Amino acid sequence: MKKIYECWCKAEALICGIGFVFLVLFVFASAILRFMRVSLSWNIDLAMLLLAWTAFLGADIAWRSGQLIGIDIVTRYFPKQLQKAVLIAVYAIILCVTVVCCIYGARLAWTERLRTYQSMPIPYSLVSLSLVVASFSMSISTVGKIVNCVRHFNNAE
Repeated sequence: MKKIYECWCKAEALICGIGFVFLVLFVFASAILRFMRVSLSWNIDLAMLLLAWTAFLGADIAWRSGQLIGIDIVTRYFPKQLQKAVLIAVYAIILCVTVVCCIYGARLAWTERLRTYQSMPIPYSLVSLSLVVASFSMSISTVGKIVNCVRHFNNAE
């Protein structure tokens, strides 16, 4: 199971990186072409799709690696056991939020399955699916953080 999760993490980082490169290329190409008075409307639509996927997958990568902002101005003065208890409670809240985002994102993707982009014949629900995939992945990452915190709860670190 751990190998599958590691493969997923690598695939997620690869997809996010490639998506970001193409996002920049599409926006840059659109700006250059617009300067030359050539309009490609599908460029911007595809860039918006890639933006959603890279933003949400990037959020999970940042969450998993501990790169998101944390405010510990109050809890840093707590005893270590209480700090870990508060951290577990925060992780539980984050898990609940990601599960709700996953459920309602899936409902939104199902609702928008027939709506298509104006310039491309692909369903708009692909944007909503980025939220579902990323929130599901964040849920798994959060469960891992909770398990790790509970496993090391009595350690003095």
